[in-house]
Parts: sequence; structure tokens; C-alpha cells
Amino acid sequence: MMIAAVIGLCVVLAVLAFLLPRLSRHPQNGAQRTLGLGSRAGSKAPGVLGRLFSKPFRSSSRAVGRSGSAGRRARGRLPF
Repeated sequence: MMIAAVIGLCVVLAVLAFLLPRLSRHPQNGAQRTLGLGSRAGSKAPGVLGRLFSKPFRSSSRAVGRSGSAGRRARGRLPF
């Protein structure tokens, strides 16, 4: 369930970043902030469990950032 939500969010952010590059920053930052909260909450578990619980949120946050920047980069490469 969470994987599908993150993939959907990445697709929406990439399309938004391609169509409206400046307006895509705020939703991207909000999504990364929310995923950062999950990562910090998961990392409070002791030892190896903390790393295991926070890893999905860290990688999801990185994916959201990459999809937004990829949409803006593709828009910047257009000839018009």
C-alpha cells in the first residue's frame, strides 16, 4: 500500500514539476518533510530495528526529491 502511494506521489510530482516547475517545489518539500517525520520516528527504535524502520521513509523521500528534480530538469531541456 505504501509503495503504491509513494509511486503515485512521485508520478504526480514529476508531472507537476514538468508542467509548473516553480509551483512544484512546495508540494515536494511538504512530501519530503512528511516522510522525514516518519524516518525520524522509525529511527527511535533501538539498534538495528531503528535503521530498518526508518529506511523505507528515507528512500521514499529520496525518490520524491529525484522525481521532482527530474521533471524540472526535463522541462529545462526543452527547446522552447
